[in-house]
Amino acid sequence: MPSPKVRAIIFDIGRVLIRINVARATSGLADGVALSPEEIWSALEKDPRWPDWQEGRISARDWHQHVSRRLGSKLNFEQFVEVWNRALDPVPMQEDSFLRKLCKRYRLAVLSNTDPLHVAHMEHSYEFFRYFPTRIYSCRVGTRKPSPLIYKQALAATKAPAAEAVYVDDVATFVEAAKGLGIHAIVYRSADRLQSALREVGVDLS
Repeated sequence: MPSPKVRAIIFDIGRVLIRINVARATSGLADGVALSPEEIWSALEKDPRWPDWQEGRISARDWHQHVSRRLGSKLNFEQFVEVWNRALDPVPMQEDSFLRKLCKRYRLAVLSNTDPLHVAHMEHSYEFFRYFPTRIYSCRVGTRKPSPLIYKQALAATKAPAAEAVYVDDVATFVEAAKGLGIHAIVYRSADRLQSALREVGVDLS
């Protein structure tokens, strides 16, 4: 029995569509702070409020105040926003022509564990977002990968059953979670290997 036709392709953002360099952000936060950039990022990810930040239960200004108190940072809110967004490399990882071709044949979506500051910056700064009419952000839907709920949100938004959707992420745990729902899922390694993997699951790149 032939496999169902692929109708939707869902992309993670960080390290798939946009390079992430947390040291660029944390080095700014570390200015005058007695911690290394690596120690700062580790502390933030382990912070009890990190899930609230990623899932939209704390405002950007409250997060700024929380981080400032935690680290002893003296950055005002505008400075903090600029430093926070330095983590996002300005040069996209995928060729515009590749995404433009895909969007003509498939329903494209982004699915990301992210925060409101990065969302605002990304949507303003990267032209490729025009190819993604469906955008599922953890901070807007109130849940994060690898929860099945966030993948189901993406499937519902693209109007594609799991068997007709492909998910691409650089984190193997998140790929496995998608596979657990019956989604074709690919671990991102490089642009060239991504195209080969997409062809293998029936995506037409001609």
